[in-house]
Amino acid sequence: MRKTLIILGLSLMMLNMGFSQEKGPKADGWIFGPSIGYQFQSGNFLKASAWGLFAPNQSQYIKLDAGANFTWMMDQSTVIPEFGVTYYLNNVAVWPFIKGEITPYTATAKAGVSVFSILELSAGYGFDIGTKENFKPIDGFTFGVGLNIPLKFHLF
Repeated sequence: MRKTLIILGLSLMMLNMGFSQEKGPKADGWIFGPSIGYQFQSGNFLKASAWGLFAPNQSQYIKLDAGANFTWMMDQSTVIPEFGVTYYLNNVAVWPFIKGEITPYTATAKAGVSVFSILELSAGYGFDIGTKENFKPIDGFTFGVGLNIPLKFHLF
């Protein structure tokens, strides 16, 4: 009986040590959803896009988004397509981020803070890369606020 208890005890210890070496779950999924926002950059813009967010590791996140900027300038409405990449550094609830956005007319670099990647406040500078015909250049300082609505809530 004593040998059986010793063997059982050693087996449980080895089993426990084996599981303690197991790594936690890897974040290999995506969080995705729509977003809406406001941006001022040489004029007022309403922004609407779809986005996807993934985690290369446990404390960094990358979001890709594609959408459209809607504006009314110079007595005409305009829709401008946009692609953006955002890098978040996880800091519990408030995530600092840097972002790059590109349109056919502007390249913009931004920095800001986000609450769980849901509410974003940003500021940056845009560089004119081509002015639309019969339109003013879209460049200079920019600030914005955005709301990302996740349709999937976890990465695991």
